[in-house]
Amino acid sequence: MRCVIARYPFDLTKGGVLDSMKGITPETITGESVTIGRRRYPVKQVGEIITRQDRRDFSSGEVTRAMARLGFTCHPDPELAPAPEPAATPVQTASALLGGTPPPVA
Repeated sequence: MRCVIARYPFDLTKGGVLDSMKGITPETITGESVTIGRRRYPVKQVGEIITRQDRRDFSSGEVTRAMARLGFTCHPDPELAPAPEPAATPVQTASALLGGTPPPVA
């Protein structure tokens, strides 16, 4: 598959990416990541290895799109996940357990 990363064209294949990442230890995941084989790598680490470019030269989005098109599973940044709804206060929980109507939320 032909793709452009940091304004340079690359012909990437799934097998080529698997071979490039063989024997590479994953770094700590702090943002977006991609599963290659049985390991989960930071997208920037994968991009650096397969393109041989500095990480500052490309965005994680460019590499994520390329990896997704090749059929790898990509994972979003966990910090960007939607925040869970606030839990009920102890008074609201007790009221609901006792069968009463919960007091209005301020």
